[in-house]
Amino acid sequence: MMLKLAKCGYHSTHPEGLLIDRPNGSGCYVFVLFKSHAHVTVNGRTSTVSPDTWMIFRPDTPYRYRSADRSFVNDWLHFAGEEADSLLRELELPLDKPVPAIHSGSLSRLVMELQRSTWLGGPLQERIIASDLNGFLLKLGNLRRLRPGSEQMARYFVQLSEIRSRIYSTPQQRYTIDGLAAEVSLSRSHFQHVYKELFGCPISLDMIGSRLEFAKYLLENGSQPIASVSLMCGYENDTHFMRQFKKFTGKTPSQYRKSCTSPEPARSHDLPVQSL
Repeated sequence: MMLKLAKCGYHSTHPEGLLIDRPNGSGCYVFVLFKSHAHVTVNGRTSTVSPDTWMIFRPDTPYRYRSADRSFVNDWLHFAGEEADSLLRELELPLDKPVPAIHSGSLSRLVMELQRSTWLGGPLQERIIASDLNGFLLKLGNLRRLRPGSEQMARYFVQLSEIRSRIYSTPQQRYTIDGLAAEVSLSRSHFQHVYKELFGCPISLDMIGSRLEFAKYLLENGSQPIASVSLMCGYENDTHFMRQFKKFTGKTPSQYRKSCTSPEPARSHDLPVQSL
């Protein structure tokens, strides 16, 4: 049985507040991304959660939550399926406990896409929704594993994640470390320290890696001169590009392009077998 989405809501807004009370549980798993302050009671114990906090309630957990402010906004999913139990265990996602959301904006967009899938219709709709829901839970588990080890690092996680995404999506842009550090109001040295602490590599290597990955794509799929590839990847001169490309790939750009277009020698087990 596939994962099944019972219903969902993206950016559900309640100007006069909201009270949800399920003394016997909901009968399915419920994911809630709180975008407003709320009082949450689970198994008789009450706590106050802040915006950008998520919870997954078990199907049989007695719970209730109500808005702590006059207006209340949240995203939510009700889901079930035999795969749900094993997937949640595999991902070690906390149940019935509030979890601070890392990159809550991306989680919210995923809920929005799930809601759009429910409106899609068509013969493959059920499979599409199951796939999207599976991806949502996997990404939720992945984001939780990326959680910074300290509150100080967590302060910059979203901003630096967006910077890293921009570096890889626009490799032709000539970024400077000083310019990127200024975007988040950090000194150059502190910015480099926080970036490496969060992502496990220096920002300088990410900047080089994004350019070289784009260069390899252009060399594999186009016939532009090497100088043009260099310019398209943000290098100021092709000599520096060729030197850096060889240093990190072990081949010159020309050698790399040739290796992509030349057929590989046939291996013995690839040869056709003649019948006797």
